[in-house]
Amino acid sequence: MVALSGSDGNDKNLTVSTLKMAEDVGYYIAKKGGVLICGGRGGVMRTAARGAKRAKGLTIGILPDSGETANEFIDIVIPTNLGVFRNYILINSADAVIAVAGRWGTLNEISLALNIGKPTVVLKGSGGWSDILSKRELLGYFENKPYVAESPEEAVELAFNLIQGK
Repeated sequence: MVALSGSDGNDKNLTVSTLKMAEDVGYYIAKKGGVLICGGRGGVMRTAARGAKRAKGLTIGILPDSGETANEFIDIVIPTNLGVFRNYILINSADAVIAVAGRWGTLNEISLALNIGKPTVVLKGSGGWSDILSKRELLGYFENKPYVAESPEEAVELAFNLIQGK
């Protein structure tokens, strides 16, 4: 199971390019036989789930609320009513994490993933915290750091290789 972490639909900095990257991440996860798990709402989560469905994949949404906000591409809706505390459930449920763009919630998920030892990949060029954390000069300050991918396909390939211990 691969978690996608990233900006919700109300992020004013989301671009068509970023959403296309998220959709491609979801598509490649499903093409490799993986299950996409995400926050289940809008923005990069919605487009990644759409990409996974295009490849006939399974999608799971860990919702912060009662579940009414799940996007139409989520197969299994898990309402938590935990708000941002659902981030831990999302990250802990995944075998690897891929971040696309992102704001504070995404940074929280990336931090959780790194703290509990989940393979974590940030997609360079997608914006937000993913771009900030892809800067080599910044990463030098941290012992645990995310891997950096240059494309959606590379991000998924890297995540699967890390899951398999390659």
